[in-house]
Amino acid sequence: MQAVSPTQHLNSSVIRPFKPRRFHQLTRSFIRCVYHNDSVQFPNGVGLNRADWQSSCAILSSKVFSQDQGSGDKSTAPSNSDHLAAAVNGHKTSIDLNLVPIEKNNKPQPPTQKPLTITDLSPAPMHGSQLRVAYQGVPGAYSEAAAGKAYPNCEAIPCDQFEVAFQAVELWIADRAVLPVENSLGGSIHRNYDLLLRHRLHIVGEVQLPVHHCLLALPGVRKEYLARVISHPQALSQCEHTLTKLGLNVTREAVDDTAGAAEYIAANNLRDTAAIASARAAELYGLQILADGIQDDSSNVTRFVMLAREPIIPRTDRPFKTSIVFAHDKGTSVLFKVLSAFAFRNISLTKIESRPHRNRPIRLVDDANVGTAKHFEYMFYVDFEASMAEVRAQNALAEVQEFTSFLRVLGSYPMDMTPWCPSSGD
Repeated sequence: MQAVSPTQHLNSSVIRPFKPRRFHQLTRSFIRCVYHNDSVQFPNGVGLNRADWQSSCAILSSKVFSQDQGSGDKSTAPSNSDHLAAAVNGHKTSIDLNLVPIEKNNKPQPPTQKPLTITDLSPAPMHGSQLRVAYQGVPGAYSEAAAGKAYPNCEAIPCDQFEVAFQAVELWIADRAVLPVENSLGGSIHRNYDLLLRHRLHIVGEVQLPVHHCLLALPGVRKEYLARVISHPQALSQCEHTLTKLGLNVTREAVDDTAGAAEYIAANNLRDTAAIASARAAELYGLQILADGIQDDSSNVTRFVMLAREPIIPRTDRPFKTSIVFAHDKGTSVLFKVLSAFAFRNISLTKIESRPHRNRPIRLVDDANVGTAKHFEYMFYVDFEASMAEVRAQNALAEVQEFTSFLRVLGSYPMDMTPWCPSSGD
């Protein structure tokens, strides 16, 4: 059997941080597990493949941690050392590991409770495994379509809020998150820009998705019987003029997402309500399409960004885009200097967005002659077409840093260069 470095798997399968002085003991136990088949026995007879090595290593790590606790001060040790909070590949869950104590003669004592099974562990996907991508909404949402475009054959994980999608990645429940940030008709989605600053995830890619809206209702419902239309606020604004042209005398109500509106109508059998959503949502929830392609402009595109726990390595062999956010203690007067740093180096900006500085929303300037002036403080989000691997981008940010009190790179990632065409029906 080919030798396997024990540290190769320790990076992805550590249940508890263990002390450096115990590393050699853990290494010996792990090597004994690999070469002498002295592993924890699973009831289903799982062999020693890579996944089993990871699981065994994780369990042995917990044994060492348990022994450390036992060798310390007895008064401070937990009363039930066998019940630990496992965190395999970052998945935190409170399970009973039922660890078998290792005696000095290396003969394990019989377990007192049900042994751990492979189903108790949920490691992150290895190479070739299915990627888990979190998105806001329910199946049939445009964010789900964006996740499928960015990561074909991925496992899409629906979340009820954008905040939950961020947390799903941070807690290792998902590997990526897909987040809409701007639309060609509705503009920027400000809430998500605030979340990008609040969390520490990195932008690793972008997708531009043509949006094709449909007016959906229960089978047999006619347009003249409708009393209201529900959908996401962006979708309502993108179809405002078309709804008026259809002659619909309806109220318009905002909900969390487009596909959720379709699901709500189907679940509650609402025959006086229609939803603005995708054709896929109509198929999923058994609705009929009353009107197809009701967006005000056929050039309706939503830009999504993909988020991950770690940044990707920027490259220069393909077009890259970099997103930053910055602020200055003395207000917006620094904006011209920041923009000049990019203009002098022939770096094109693709977006600039200002958002209120939540920590310092107002700056007061006292003048003995005219009184006190109140200035609104802003954070600035900028996207520019350059990779952080390019010297000109590095020099530009070095100059920007001199003018700003706060600067953060949200990500440097490949641009979406797929051919674009106006949205059309499926």
